[in-house]
Amino acid sequence: MTGRRDRLVLFDIDETLIDSGRAGTRALNRAFLDLFGIKDAFKDIRMAGMTDIQIMKEGLRVHGLSSMDGEVDAIVRRYLRFLSEEIENPWRRVKPGVFEFLEALKEEGIPFGLLTGNLEEGARIKLRPFGLDAYFPAGAFGSDDEDRDRLLPIAIRRFSTLGVDVSPEDCIIIGDTPRDVRCAKAHGARCIAVATGPYSRDSLTEAGADLVVDTLNEREVCLDFIKSDHKVQQVRRTDRG
Repeated sequence: MTGRRDRLVLFDIDETLIDSGRAGTRALNRAFLDLFGIKDAFKDIRMAGMTDIQIMKEGLRVHGLSSMDGEVDAIVRRYLRFLSEEIENPWRRVKPGVFEFLEALKEEGIPFGLLTGNLEEGARIKLRPFGLDAYFPAGAFGSDDEDRDRLLPIAIRRFSTLGVDVSPEDCIIIGDTPRDVRCAKAHGARCIAVATGPYSRDSLTEAGADLVVDTLNEREVCLDFIKSDHKVQQVRRTDRG
């Protein structure tokens, strides 16, 4: 990897980069139906910002089932198999401005990767149909640690093997939920929140995001923020139109 190495940008996946067309939810529901005979097991479980393992354990808890490792492992295997099928749906789409933003980061020579609650294999399954998988050489995943707040140091270590040596304060996390904001703040990193998921601009601002944008189409604003050297501070854009 060549180019500027004094910044590292890390992306969430679901509702930040893509809308999977609820492929993950359907795959989880199928896994629970297959294993436990429970239909629509996750219909009342709010998943935004949770890691896959946390979601699976929450499903077990809600339905009064064991969360022993053997049960989780069995769910993971079925989930990934079903996810490969469910991602092939007509509702999936890339969020606005994503390709253009990634290309702009490449042009600037700014390293970027993933910081996501998805299992790594699940992340690749979700990104591959869009041609996005190849953009991300490394990252940290829900299969590394079920606590999202512990993923940033893992991503930094992985990128260090690619010649990108940064501190947490040099990192910018881009996501769509307050949990993404919290993950950044836990380590002194900055956060760009995009209002392309279930949370409003106001709620993302209140969560402490340093910059809130409607979509990644606001490319120049995001790039200026990423390249800036000022200390962490909260910035709220005004609504457009």
